[in-house]
Amino acid sequence: MKRLFDLALALPAALFLLLPITAIALTVRLTSPGPALYWSDRVGRHNRIFRMPKFRSMRIDTPAVATHLLTDPARWLTPIGPFLRKSSLDELPQLWSILKGDMSFVGPRPALFNQDDLIALRTEAGVHALVPGLTGWAQVNGRDELPIPQKVALDAEYLRRRSLAFDLRILWLTAVKVLQRDGVRH
Repeated sequence: MKRLFDLALALPAALFLLLPITAIALTVRLTSPGPALYWSDRVGRHNRIFRMPKFRSMRIDTPAVATHLLTDPARWLTPIGPFLRKSSLDELPQLWSILKGDMSFVGPRPALFNQDDLIALRTEAGVHALVPGLTGWAQVNGRDELPIPQKVALDAEYLRRRSLAFDLRILWLTAVKVLQRDGVRH
C-alpha cells in the first residue's frame, strides 16, 4: 500500500516539477563548477547502501561528512546553496530514489554511510527495517536541530505509529515547515 501511495504521488510530482527541476539544474551548473547533482552514499532499508541524488548546494571539494561536522559550513556553500537548502529544493532529485524504491515519501531520513552512531542507534531501535524517507517524523519535530538520540527516538515512534493517516499528517507538517523555513540550519 505504501509503495503504491509513493508511486501515485511521485509520478505526477515528477512530471509537474520537470520544468523547475530543469531550471534548478541549469542554475546550479551556471553558478558553480561541477555537476548539478551530488550523489551521496546513504544507508537504506536494512542498512543497505544506495546512492541518493540531491541538487549540489556545496562546492565539489567539500569533505564527505554531515554538514554539522564541518568547522565552517557556510564557507563550503555554492552561491545558490543557501537558497536551495532553506527552500529544500535541493531535495527534489530524491523523487528518483522514491520512484526506484530506495526511498519513500515518509520514513526516517537516510543516514550518510559514515554516520556510525546514527546507524547503530537506529539498528538497535529496529528503525533500520524501514525504507528511508524524503521527510519523516523527526524532520517535522526539529529537523537539523535535533541531537541524534532524539532523532532516533522520533524515528522509533514513527515505526510504532506508521499508517497512511500518519504519513499524510507528516507530509502536511513538512509542507508547513518548508514554507516557514523552520528548523533549517544551513
